[in-house]
Amino acid sequence: MTNDYQDLFDIDTNLNRLVKKIELLNYINPLNIESEKKQFFTSKYNYEPNFKYPKVKFNGYKLHRLFFSQRLERIEDSDIRQLYEDIIYEYSGKIECIDTINQGRKFYFNSLKSFGTPTEKDIENAKFILRFDDDEPSEDLISKYSVQEAQTYFEDFSKRYDFKYHLKFSTNISAAAMVQNNTQTLLLKKNHKFSKNQLEVLANHEVGVHMVTTFNGLSQPLKIFSSGFPNNVETQEGLAVYAEYMSGCLTMKRLKELAYRVIAADSLAKGYSFADTFDLLHNQYKVPRDSAFTITLRVHRGGGFTKDHLYLSGLKKVYQYAQNDGDLDVLLTGKVTLEYSDAIYRLQKLGLAVTSKHYTESYRTNKNTNTTIDFILNSLK
Repeated sequence: MTNDYQDLFDIDTNLNRLVKKIELLNYINPLNIESEKKQFFTSKYNYEPNFKYPKVKFNGYKLHRLFFSQRLERIEDSDIRQLYEDIIYEYSGKIECIDTINQGRKFYFNSLKSFGTPTEKDIENAKFILRFDDDEPSEDLISKYSVQEAQTYFEDFSKRYDFKYHLKFSTNISAAAMVQNNTQTLLLKKNHKFSKNQLEVLANHEVGVHMVTTFNGLSQPLKIFSSGFPNNVETQEGLAVYAEYMSGCLTMKRLKELAYRVIAADSLAKGYSFADTFDLLHNQYKVPRDSAFTITLRVHRGGGFTKDHLYLSGLKKVYQYAQNDGDLDVLLTGKVTLEYSDAIYRLQKLGLAVTSKHYTESYRTNKNTNTTIDFILNSLK
């Protein structure tokens, strides 16, 4: 089998080796979030935070050259060749993003190339969600669990999956938790207090989808399933939020957070400064200041990072796909993209890909009981 596709496997291995160096999330999270947050609040929200970022550990120009020196013409199958061409352009865009972090609009335009910006429909969907009332107060929404208690919760939750990952605490992440794909590590924010609901959300999102697709990707013959298909963020985040919905822990608060991210990402296109976006969220939309700061930080880091608008559009696409009896297994085969599902089926048919080894538990039964959320998801344009 490998002999028939030796050139393909050689190129695939080369790309995997190169892509290990460009995990964007390792570079985009500021190192001095807490001190800048303090200064921003002390200044009565008028200070433009000056974030510091990790040093880039590769030469971007050289890396570009190595990506584009791959002899794709050796891949005889034109569809597979096209997939690899798309992938190389995708990785090239990521290098440009990392290379221009903290270079203002330069980074923003590279981010646009990789992640796009909210469309009018996305903004309408976000504003539609924000018309609904908040959740009823509940014990489950009170933030009271320490990071050590969160660790215990994750370890217990993960017993339903037969893979082993590393779990570490970090002070340099802007989210409460995140998965590092290339090291199979779950990072938890060290000084964060978690609510019961947030623990459920993060476990279903980070472990139930991001870890599942990490380990499914590693079990594939081709390494692109692990290193990532083009534009896979929208599908991967859509799957992850869909897992929150199916497990019954998607709240209005969480849906609104995704809507605010769209509004915040759109403010970049309007040329808003950090303080402007924060003002929009905190003073106009009445988002509590800590949440408003986090959402603003997430979109302004690097110089303008538009990725966050994809969570809501991803959820909409995956929800509609599942409602139409779409096969979720194919979307869990690795870090893949809904738009490439036909290519994946074709690779499976040729014996170059396998079905998912691990499957997201929450997808087996719909435990959502919130009729408002069903109404909203069915109404998104």
